[in-house]
Amino acid sequence: MLKKELGIFTFQDLLEHFPNRHIDKTKINKIKDITVQTEYIQIAGTLLDFEIVGEKRSKRLVAHIRDNSGILELAWFQGVNWVHKNLHVGSDYLVFGRTGFFNGKPQIVHPEIEPYVPAIADGKTFLEPVYPTTEKLKARGLNGRQIGKLTYTLLSVVQEKDVTENIPEDILKRLQLIKRYNAYRSIHFPQTSDEYEKAVHRLKFEELFFAQIRLNIIRLQRHQISKGIVFEKVGDYFNNFYNQHLPFQLTGAQKRVLKEIRNDTARGHQMNRLLQGDVGSGKTIVALLSMLLAADNGYQSCLMAPTEILAQQHYNGLSELLKEMPIEIALLTGSTKTAKRKKILQGLLDDTIHFVVGTHAIIEDIVQFKNLGLAIVDEQHRFGVAQRAKLWEKAIIPPHVLVMTATPIPRTLAMTAYGDLDYSIMDELPPGRQPITTVHRYETARANVMDFVKTEITKGRQAYFIYPLIEESEKMSYEDLMQGYEQVKSFFPEHLYSISMVHGRMPAEQKDTNMQRFVSGDTQIMVGTTVIEVGVNVPNASVMVIESAEKFGLSQLHQLRGRVGRGTEKSFCILLTGSKVGEDARERINIMCATNDGFKIAEKDLQLRGPGDIEGTRQSGALNFKLASIVNDKQLLEMARFEAENLLNDDIELIMAKNLQLKSFLYLQKVKTGWSKIS
Repeated sequence: MLKKELGIFTFQDLLEHFPNRHIDKTKINKIKDITVQTEYIQIAGTLLDFEIVGEKRSKRLVAHIRDNSGILELAWFQGVNWVHKNLHVGSDYLVFGRTGFFNGKPQIVHPEIEPYVPAIADGKTFLEPVYPTTEKLKARGLNGRQIGKLTYTLLSVVQEKDVTENIPEDILKRLQLIKRYNAYRSIHFPQTSDEYEKAVHRLKFEELFFAQIRLNIIRLQRHQISKGIVFEKVGDYFNNFYNQHLPFQLTGAQKRVLKEIRNDTARGHQMNRLLQGDVGSGKTIVALLSMLLAADNGYQSCLMAPTEILAQQHYNGLSELLKEMPIEIALLTGSTKTAKRKKILQGLLDDTIHFVVGTHAIIEDIVQFKNLGLAIVDEQHRFGVAQRAKLWEKAIIPPHVLVMTATPIPRTLAMTAYGDLDYSIMDELPPGRQPITTVHRYETARANVMDFVKTEITKGRQAYFIYPLIEESEKMSYEDLMQGYEQVKSFFPEHLYSISMVHGRMPAEQKDTNMQRFVSGDTQIMVGTTVIEVGVNVPNASVMVIESAEKFGLSQLHQLRGRVGRGTEKSFCILLTGSKVGEDARERINIMCATNDGFKIAEKDLQLRGPGDIEGTRQSGALNFKLASIVNDKQLLEMARFEAENLLNDDIELIMAKNLQLKSFLYLQKVKTGWSKIS
């Protein structure tokens, strides 16, 4: 049961099944002290009565316990028969649990209950561990406290020699960390709160330290071992474009990133760099200049995008920028006609095409390059690892790799999920861009919102109306969108305004046509779901109305907002909600209205949601921590990274005597580094 329910297979697993809290057995509360603000409580009292009520699915066990201040109701809905068998009227019990109220009276549902034995007052706090468990285990008598008894028995026979130290002695001394053996004992059965905190601190550091060791070994080995194409020079293609055709001054961030790419590609090791930049920060021009650098050294480049619309936009944008340059650029997607496709395939094979832009069509086996030197992947989290790997196989020496994302990644997340990559940040907007004004409006102000949109359209601008995508119900999302479409038409009659619509049920060809009509300015309003979240570039669109904004995540709201503000005109994002907005949703909306900074928003999103469901955290397993949190333990993470980098810079092979135990621990953990060879 422990294997199936909690994944506990070995004694080590049991040692690492840490308690989620400790109860001070000397601290007993009174029933009369329970209020609506009370969360958890521990009381001691006499069991007055208990009975099984209802049948089958509605069966439950109800009991009442009394102390000298009042009576408390207890209720169980699972494990009823087992609990019933072990209760005795008139006996004293210690009860712990989350309090609530039922019919105006205090109640604990599924409390932890055991015979009450008063703690011996010896001047010490008696902290008893309570462990995570499951309802199935509780039904078999293995509640959190029973697991504690198993752990206590194990620790009574485990000696210091059985728990091998895995952090070098000099680091332990420098950071004043307790020994691993002591940490295990104290996290389970501490004598004091201070002892417990020291144990948690040590074990959190250990988790973060080994995550950083693994990632840094991979990164350093790639720097030292991975063979890469050498881009020896900055030549005519780059210099001519930079000096004569660059349409604007580069930002400081763009210059810094180009310098990092230049250094990477000149070293003789494969570049594997993550470029993250906020929406509109100018990643595409960095990509183009990198491709020109490749061309200067006789190499071809490819740029892979997740959708045909985004690939087409990249192609159009790059073609416009390169129209005065002797560079041959091609577009290859699933809808490229056969004759055109044959011509492109031949051009890539005989090196008459310098750059190819496309979708996953680029990674098909039939697509072969004569001299691929640089592979760029846009919105990289939308491609699987295996898909991206196919690009690297299209050259004898793996091409340099630049993966780009417009979803800003908080530094702490980047250090753990992307620690094996070199990563660059672009946190400046190009000159001329105006910050987007974001406001929150309730449904009651819809008429005013529509009047404002009309005013913008009268100025010759365009507008988006975006509706949420309900993942559990495609049908409901479609119905909501169609209702919204009719509502927009009622405010913007078709004889006066032209409207496009896009949604997931629409055939791809029709979707592309409708999108292109909006891009070209044939329609003034785009009604859609989040399919326009990434890549659509319409500089003339100045207003976005996000319907039911409370249903969107923070990073998604920011990505959607990035579709406006792409020209030089003032732009607006209106977050429209119902009158009742939950606390979390209100916080998201307030942040959106307060800042346009994607990195601040990403940091807040990490705090609100945690790392588990943030898109693009990779398949590394680097975030599977039992104790550490990249949200709450930033300082410890920085410390772990610093120590890991220092140690590996001195001893990448881990052959020094002081590092042998660490190396042995890594081996026992069966560290596999293969996944990280692919960005």
